[in-house]
Amino acid sequence: MTMNFNNRDPVYVQVVRHFKEQIATGSLEPGEEIPSRRELANRLKINPNTAQRAYKEMEELGLIHTERNNPSKITKDEKILGSVREELIIEAVDFFVSSIRTINVPLDEIVGLIQEKYTAAETTNRGDKHD
Repeated sequence: MTMNFNNRDPVYVQVVRHFKEQIATGSLEPGEEIPSRRELANRLKINPNTAQRAYKEMEELGLIHTERNNPSKITKDEKILGSVREELIIEAVDFFVSSIRTINVPLDEIVGLIQEKYTAAETTNRGDKHD
């Protein structure tokens, strides 16, 4: 597990987002065990207290659960799992819209460009998988 941290957001927030992305893409399956807090801190080279804070946040959000001394696991709650993907999509769209609105691009032009770029990215990704 590797992450590139930015200087804008707190590290624990970035760790939570990374787990959300892994859940949304299916890289982490419902019920799957995740590394211990100490192991995560070692892997990511972050402070153990930061890993603890990220896990606490994920537990409060219902993304993970920990029973006694057993390893933490990704939730199996379908509602929570579905909301993670939706949250990430809405966040990305909100950021995009606020960025593009300042240059007054007509909506039909934006939609056309998005379709073009999305199709090009799919074609590129398919090409990578067949190598």
